[in-house]
Amino acid sequence: MSAPTATTPATGGGSILTSLKRGVFWNYGGLYFFYFAVWQIFFSFHGLWLSEKGMGEGNIGLINTVMAITALCLQPLYGYLQDRLGLKKHLFAFVVLCGAMVGPFFAFVFPPLMAWSMVGAAVVGGMFMALVLLAGVSVVEAFNERASRANGFEYGHARLFGSIAGGTITLVAGWMWSHVNPDSIWWAASFCAIVLGALLFVAKVPDQAKESAAAGETSATKVSKDTVKRLFTDRSFIGFVVLMFGTAALYDVFDQQFSIYFAQHVNHGDPVALFSQVVTIQIFAEAAVMLVAPWFVNKIGAKRGLQLFAAILVVRVLGSALVTTTEALIAWRLLAAIEMPLMLVSVMKYITRMFDVRISATAYMLGFGVAKSLGVAAFSLPFGQAYETIGFSDAYLVMSVVIIAVTVIASFLMRSDKERDDAIAEDPGEPVARELVSA
Repeated sequence: MSAPTATTPATGGGSILTSLKRGVFWNYGGLYFFYFAVWQIFFSFHGLWLSEKGMGEGNIGLINTVMAITALCLQPLYGYLQDRLGLKKHLFAFVVLCGAMVGPFFAFVFPPLMAWSMVGAAVVGGMFMALVLLAGVSVVEAFNERASRANGFEYGHARLFGSIAGGTITLVAGWMWSHVNPDSIWWAASFCAIVLGALLFVAKVPDQAKESAAAGETSATKVSKDTVKRLFTDRSFIGFVVLMFGTAALYDVFDQQFSIYFAQHVNHGDPVALFSQVVTIQIFAEAAVMLVAPWFVNKIGAKRGLQLFAAILVVRVLGSALVTTTEALIAWRLLAAIEMPLMLVSVMKYITRMFDVRISATAYMLGFGVAKSLGVAAFSLPFGQAYETIGFSDAYLVMSVVIIAVTVIASFLMRSDKERDDAIAEDPGEPVARELVSA
């Protein structure tokens, strides 16, 4: 794939101190905060909640598989629609509406479904939560990444609000689980979605971006089918897809039931409370790493950032299989504080540097969202069953081998973004909205 058609130097971004003085930065940071509060509630506690309700590891894996398959079906459509919508909020608002329904769903719909059929409940629950999470997150990330370029601040700096939310809500939800009741966490998710909707309603888009969105309807800037087809034949894009399929997906699969594995090896105190505290520390550390991640990835390149993410993931999975003391499991979990910022920033920078920014939402949803969903769909059920048959530790050993193999293959296919970035311009922050300057 050739470089973006408009190769304006990447001058947007700036320092975190400059961004903190701007109201629009706090507005978009709030979008990340309350969306990922919903995300963290589900992924930190759904395994424990479902296990307490009598659902086995295999059916919990089925929920995640169905979520991934549903997201897989929706993300190509979402990517096309979001590229057409640009910075219009319609699709994001739909995700918010679904998020507001999480509390009523788990209170009034899911329990009768489990009484009827655990498999049926897993299928319906997976389809619904995909609208909020695995499919919805692609809309949120693509919209906010584009908005960060349009508003001239670092995507990575705004994204750290999501990490702060994860740490905060894990602590709050863990307290609610222990002192109110486990079901209360789903109502907390609905409350966060309602606040998210209010912030989305008042979120501002620069006038220049609005004019560009209007100009996007003209033939000069319209995304052609050939542009998308060239993306599919790009060697770097194929390698990127392979990498996301086998690393980003397995990052999620590994975390899906890690809380159960953690609880099995903690023989004192309250394992749920301890796990929520560990996750809280991990996510606040993640927010700190997110502050320096854009600078670090700019220095080493997005491809190397992705390779480093994969290497840390291997260490975490392999370590969890081989060393299972409480202290060691805490340490392995805390390594995620480095992984997630590296992955998020490297993914966005690789996409905006290597592929046409006019189809950045399509490239993100297909290259990251669809590939990751395919991986989660392919791996969730087999590993869920492996946990029941051969045990968590042996399943983690197999997972480590898969991650290593995929990373090696992808590394040969992906071209380095460092040379291309240097050829375009010095990049102190996120690339500006190159699609805005052609008007």
